[in-house]
Amino acid sequence: MTNIVITGCSSGIGLETAIYLNDKDINVYPTARSLKDVDMLKSLGFKNAMQLNVTKPSQITDVINTVIAQESKIDVWFNNAGFGQAGALEDIRTNILKEQFETNVFGLHECTRQIIPIMRAQGYGKIIQHSSVLGLISLFGRGAYNASKYAIEGLTDTLRLELEDTNIYAVLLNTGPITSNFRKTAMKKLQENVDIEHSLFKGTYHKILSGKHKKVPFNQEADAVARVVYKIIVTQRPKPRYYITTATYLLGYLKKVLSTRMLDKLLLKLG
Repeated sequence: MTNIVITGCSSGIGLETAIYLNDKDINVYPTARSLKDVDMLKSLGFKNAMQLNVTKPSQITDVINTVIAQESKIDVWFNNAGFGQAGALEDIRTNILKEQFETNVFGLHECTRQIIPIMRAQGYGKIIQHSSVLGLISLFGRGAYNASKYAIEGLTDTLRLELEDTNIYAVLLNTGPITSNFRKTAMKKLQENVDIEHSLFKGTYHKILSGKHKKVPFNQEADAVARVVYKIIVTQRPKPRYYITTATYLLGYLKKVLSTRMLDKLLLKLG
């Protein structure tokens, strides 16, 4: 049976992917940062659920050791954990940018760094890195998150070269708008970490927080990601990257064909 570890399963994409794969008879080890969410996962029948805060290397080690002790192998590792820090870059203090990178980039890297020796020893494996359409293009007011996803692109593109002579595959997911708690968390982070009332973008922030901001087109449900993850699992030689949602295909294409200035004008309208 195929074993997969998924980070960030408290809700949204991680949770829905765990449920979807479990229904496909994949042996899922879902993880979440808080014990409350681990208990929630166990209440759903995931007896293998474990606590994992990806910013804590010792917890990553514990999860890997537990799975290896029980299964002797880890076929797939899905680096899904992450969040979005909203706010204009001039309003984002450097320590807040570091917090964004601690989870989205450094946590992902530490998980990747620790799982590679296991996969090298067993002779195969798949590492799925959850990037975004915002790893391909940038949107106004999402600079911290944009930067974190661009970093994931660079890390994974390089990793793919370094693993070329192995049966270990590093795969990028460029996911567009998906129904989840992502926006709710981003709005919470905006209020917590940005001095809204003293910002030049005060009006924009209040509009966004009021819910009157433009809805993102081409939104899909979280199982759209789950289906791609399953496809990667059952494919012997997966592609280096998978676009998910029409928005990713459209914006990825427009980045190739439009000049930077033309693309910027379009992205400002979307933002």
